[in-house]
Amino acid sequence: MTVLQATRETFWTIGPTGKAVFYYLAAVTVAVFAYGVYARFRRYTEGEADPQARLEDLPRRVLAATKIVATNEKQFDRDLYAGVMHAFILWGFLTLLVATTILGIDIDFYRPLTGESFWVGDFYIAYQFVVDAFGLLFVVGVGMAIWRRYRERDGRLWGKHTSLEDDAFVWVLFGLGVGGFLAEAVSIVGQPGRADETVSFVGMAMATWLEGLGLTEAGAAAVYGPLWWSHALLAFLFIAWIPYAKPFHMISSYANVVTRDEKAGARLPNVPADLDHTNAESLDDFTWKEILDQDACTKCGRCSSVCPANAAGRNLDPRDVILDLKSYREEQDANEGEEIPIVAADGGVIDAESMESCMSCMACMDACPVEIEHLTSFTKLNRQLTDEGNIDANLQDVFQDVMQKGNTFGESPDARADWADDLAFELEDAREQEVEYLWYVGDYPSYDDRNKKVARALAQLFEEAGVEFGILFDDEKYDGNDVRRIGEEFLYLELAGHHVETFEDCDFEKIVCTDPHSYNTIKNEYPEVDFAEFADDPMMPFDYDEQWNADGEVVVQHWTQVVEELVAENRLGLTGEELDYTVTYHDPCHLGRYNDEYEAPRELVRATGADLYEMPRSRADSFCCGGGGGGLWTEHDEEVKPSEERLREALEDTNAGAEIEKFVVACPMCTTMFEDGRKTGNFEDDIEIVDVAELLLEAIETHAAVASDVDAAEDVSDTGEPSAAD
Repeated sequence: MTVLQATRETFWTIGPTGKAVFYYLAAVTVAVFAYGVYARFRRYTEGEADPQARLEDLPRRVLAATKIVATNEKQFDRDLYAGVMHAFILWGFLTLLVATTILGIDIDFYRPLTGESFWVGDFYIAYQFVVDAFGLLFVVGVGMAIWRRYRERDGRLWGKHTSLEDDAFVWVLFGLGVGGFLAEAVSIVGQPGRADETVSFVGMAMATWLEGLGLTEAGAAAVYGPLWWSHALLAFLFIAWIPYAKPFHMISSYANVVTRDEKAGARLPNVPADLDHTNAESLDDFTWKEILDQDACTKCGRCSSVCPANAAGRNLDPRDVILDLKSYREEQDANEGEEIPIVAADGGVIDAESMESCMSCMACMDACPVEIEHLTSFTKLNRQLTDEGNIDANLQDVFQDVMQKGNTFGESPDARADWADDLAFELEDAREQEVEYLWYVGDYPSYDDRNKKVARALAQLFEEAGVEFGILFDDEKYDGNDVRRIGEEFLYLELAGHHVETFEDCDFEKIVCTDPHSYNTIKNEYPEVDFAEFADDPMMPFDYDEQWNADGEVVVQHWTQVVEELVAENRLGLTGEELDYTVTYHDPCHLGRYNDEYEAPRELVRATGADLYEMPRSRADSFCCGGGGGGLWTEHDEEVKPSEERLREALEDTNAGAEIEKFVVACPMCTTMFEDGRKTGNFEDDIEIVDVAELLLEAIETHAAVASDVDAAEDVSDTGEPSAAD
């Protein structure tokens, strides 16, 4: 007796002619898809070479990218709903794709070669269960996407580039998922032999529902053909459509994650000495990775929703910049539309005001689930504007001050260390004395009255801990970080060359920076410059012709990292009970998102005894003060200044609320911006801006005062009268 194994007829009611048409259409679909993918990648080869080694160590890159994509970790960031939704869609789609591939292998290869099928018995039963389970997740995920897209039509998913392709994408996916289950249910009704196929739980449930509506075995046989064909044709159309519209992100996004620069933003692409394709004069100036960035964008709006410039009402939406560039490129590739400047004050693809609005905070890049490197493209646009002289007059003044005086204040270089005049000790000259720490003080701690207090506090901390440190006095100039992000590359090169040449003449163990902006550029960008390319240029004020610190032998730290080590060694004598303030801490962009340092400042705040409350937007989600990318030197028409919004968040959205007494910062630019926001936002009576160094110094002074009082009390106890010292 022959025992029938569980299986089903694949082409039920589809005759030989139908099969032939199916395979013909499948071949056409694959050809159209393959050509579309080829055309896309051919376009990338027409882009400029990228300065970063994007394909180096490819196996590691592929594994890392697969982990990021497979776990949906970037989708879960800040948005649990979107993470679950995308995980359901991704894993449902991939499972259905693999299942279809397995079935194709069985029908088109295994059966013709062996005369048998492996798609039977236990394998078939397991297959059907997995397909139904993941197919259900797929439909639920797409349903979640539809719900989110149409529930709030003014949400982050909507913008100037929202189009019918966005609607078509989600509805075609939904149609494929539901259509597949409907075809399965009709097939179950029409084939009584599948009545025991309970593992197909979704199909069985729908089949029961259809029978309840009156669908008979004969009726199922009659409608299955048209239903099957409609599902197959929709699948063919979708596959053929993928390379030509939004669905291509399923390929381009993965490629973008594979080729990402893990230090993007923190280090910008260097300008070669021959100036070849460094700006954005035309589409030909964009690298293949910048073009891939444009194609990888899914219009999800995460970058727009976290952009502080966008929140402040400035003329900047990071998503629109990327998609505007993409739209213009596609128009020009199709020979459509007038050729216009890439970026201009009036009539360009990108408005100059949009670039002036950017704070270089990297929030957009941190939020992007497909690793688009916005800041790389933005810098290219800024370089074009700077090259044309089309920048804010205030920025031109800053450039002039730096070129003439070496600092952004236009003050005398000889006055750079005057902030230290009120200290009770002399500062060492790191150019003449061997020191443990070469302290790069920075512009604002050197010249700005408010930040001079921070510099003095930090100097006292170093002195209290017995640290051997020295400064460069008038050989210290502006670090160049922000003028580089505004687009003034050659001024940055002059500054970098001067500093590395000066560093080479000093004898020290580590470099410590007050300002996270200085810390970032000295640590991440100075080592990237090939100074030999520019050493013979008479315009460059340096003779250095090597690549400085290429192997990372010189340790560069932010001061909070150094002092955290000192506190851990108990070199400041703190007990952690000195202060009883209720405080919150603001993560500076260049320390946090740029360099992943979140804990050192917090450990120092806790070391004072202060009660630390986190703002809702903290660590990688921190909201920029508004000072980066030249924002410190420009004025903007804003609904609410970023600094004002941040102070409001501290006082209203933290768990401590209005009990917050001090707003703690670890960046001179943040200090400046928040002191301004405290005035313009009418927060002067509500909260105090204090640097971590100032908080630590107060804790040390409090500790010393308490110890002095204890000593005095002991003297009275021992002698019965106050001591002579009292």
